[in-house]
Amino acid sequence: MRILIVEDDRKLAEFVARGLRAERYAVDLAYDGIEGLKYLQSYEYDLLVLDLMLPQLSGTELLGRLRRSHVGLPVLVLTARDATDDKVKHFEAGADDYLTKPFDFAELLVRIKALLRRSPSPRSDVQRLGDLEINRLTQQVRRAGQRIELTAKEYGVLEYLLSSPGRVFSRTMILEHVWDQSFEGVTNIVDVYVRYLRRKLDDPFPVKLIHTVRGVGYCLREPEQALRQAEPS
Repeated sequence: MRILIVEDDRKLAEFVARGLRAERYAVDLAYDGIEGLKYLQSYEYDLLVLDLMLPQLSGTELLGRLRRSHVGLPVLVLTARDATDDKVKHFEAGADDYLTKPFDFAELLVRIKALLRRSPSPRSDVQRLGDLEINRLTQQVRRAGQRIELTAKEYGVLEYLLSSPGRVFSRTMILEHVWDQSFEGVTNIVDVYVRYLRRKLDDPFPVKLIHTVRGVGYCLREPEQALRQAEPS
């Protein structure tokens, strides 16, 4: 999952980003409202963490613009203001949750996980496809009851593919969702990680779930769907 943090306190923003990356989220950072708006217009995010007191374009203004084009994106507001009137104002403007500074990272993480579970469309904590099972809370992966150990990026790719079984995801879509803007590397990184996943999730089992749609990208499908719609590689 990919999260955008818009916060002008660089030390705080980088602290939160490190914590979230340790939890296997891809994280982008913007330090003013205009930069944050550009990120939102350019990439698809699962959640926005938004400071209210921002230079160039305030968090309040950014939230208003966001809700005209990204109705379902969960927004967690960070602010030093704790007055009830301020909270009501920003809930009415489209915030989904509100955390007052200073805060503990553990509480921030709990709130983020709660927002991701319920928005924009609720998803079960446990997702299944055939004998493959992902627990999104514990990030444990099992196939045919066997525990599969994945790295953070392997898990990120798998969770994204499993978010919509049968849908074909292009390499660009996977790259933009799982890797953040700090990534600078080889252009075939998605192919590399899909290959890693196949070694762990498909090669040891007779039924293959990860499939290539030539010239398009990758998908996660049950065998009968794959035979009709994709070309396994």
